[in-house]
Amino acid sequence: MRFGNRMSTLLLASALAAPALVAQAPKTGWRAEFLGVFSSAEDKYYQLAQAMPWEKYSWRPGKGVRSVCEVFLHISGANYEFTEPLGVKTPADVNLKTIETCPDSKAKVLATMKTSFTHIRNAVIGTPDSDADKAVTLFGEHTTKRGLLMSTAEHAGEHLGQAIAYARTNGVVPPWSK
Repeated sequence: MRFGNRMSTLLLASALAAPALVAQAPKTGWRAEFLGVFSSAEDKYYQLAQAMPWEKYSWRPGKGVRSVCEVFLHISGANYEFTEPLGVKTPADVNLKTIETCPDSKAKVLATMKTSFTHIRNAVIGTPDSDADKAVTLFGEHTTKRGLLMSTAEHAGEHLGQAIAYARTNGVVPPWSK
């Protein structure tokens, strides 16, 4: 299956499943708190990715540092990696070794981001509240599922700040701060 067809199928499936999952989303507790913070970061990532001109996606501040495109795709890859300790596997058609390879269009970057944010949101919704203190390991570090979500939110915030700095350096004002 070609990338475009696969992404269209994934986006359609996500769109159809999203209303049911939102209805199941926790309203209180550690998962609800995470989803609130993470949803805000997600919205800002999309706004910034849409505002950034495609010709700037290859910009990087220096040799050996992620480009604009690679930052957006890095957070997408992390959204999959951080679900593994929750017991949710990365989909077979997602290659974490190549996910940061910039595709040939902004639309594909946005689709990759959208699918990854849906994946992590679904994983969190599917995690029972009673699992908050269940031990997990993330990159060799021992924590709990609650701690994992705190690390996930911190990671998303760190790279959102990076993406904001990249945008401002390239003359793009984050849309939410206008």
